Amino acid sequence: MKLILASASPRRAEILRNAGIQFEIRKTDVDESRIVGELPGDYVRRLALAKALSAATEYRDPLDETLILGADTVVVVDADILGKPASQDDARSMLRRLSGRIHEVHTGLALLRKPGAEQRVVEEITRVHFAPLTDREIEDYIATGEPFDKAGAYGIQGIGGRYVTRIEGCYFNVMGLPLARLWSLLRELGWENSVGAQRAAK
Repeated sequence: MKLILASASPRRAEILRNAGIQFEIRKTDVDESRIVGELPGDYVRRLALAKALSAATEYRDPLDETLILGADTVVVVDADILGKPASQDDARSMLRRLSGRIHEVHTGLALLRKPGAEQRVVEEITRVHFAPLTDREIEDYIATGEPFDKAGAYGIQGIGGRYVTRIEGCYFNVMGLPLARLWSLLRELGWENSVGAQRAAK
């Protein structure tokens, strides 16, 4: 059975590799515009499913048993969704909003099994406590370039991790892929890849 990751995210790929889960990558092109009034959970679940379905339409081998994984992650503060910053001013504004406060990271996971129509679509939420940031710290962090390809303008696995004082929930969810939740879904849909089998195959 194959696993297809419908994402070009290097962080999601890193999580899967480090967990000993074999996979292939299929990039997708999905409109990520938010529907007016759409709640964060509905938004990330909808986009995760759209990504998985997009990858599924491009994978045409009808005989292969395949699982297709879509995921989408956002940061939520004051009920507002923070995506990836579009500019330095955008990143600065996001970091100021996170400074000294608690925010939530929402990830939608969609897992499809082919052939057939079996699927799972779920949401994982992690609460993140952020240290107070000075203006100098914000400017220095922006200067590293790290905030610009990450929801909420920070990466917990990189320099931004120095500002995270506590989390409530899954660490990997803050990186963009809640590993334990994913593993449970993979097993539900028949995944049998193991670390031992992967090592034996090398």
